[in-house]
Amino acid sequence: MLSCANATDETQSREVNLEVNIMERTWKPTTAGILTIISGCYGVGMGAWVTAWGGIMSPLAEVGGVYALPGIGAIGLGIVALVGGVYALRRKVWGLVLTGTILALPLFPIGTVLGIPVTVFI
Repeated sequence: MLSCANATDETQSREVNLEVNIMERTWKPTTAGILTIISGCYGVGMGAWVTAWGGIMSPLAEVGGVYALPGIGAIGLGIVALVGGVYALRRKVWGLVLTGTILALPLFPIGTVLGIPVTVFI
């Protein structure tokens, strides 16, 4: 049979183990998530503008939708960056977070300027 002293020792050891498993919430993933979301929004907006401009210019240049292709690529990069930023704020799926931060780098100039420190923060 357990004595009162043994029961309190077990309870204290469980409390210590629970305290060790709790991770501290730091500012770096939050900052990285916010900056990555900003880069992703810029990428989607810039991609939409380039795609629309390419659609307007393609009948004039008679080359089809070739001018719209870079815009579509920027929209794709921006969406991945947005999703990565959301998961950075949630502190889950770190592989997708890192992918989003790296794919935000080609979104010049905002994605590049914000993407370098974000990659360091992650």
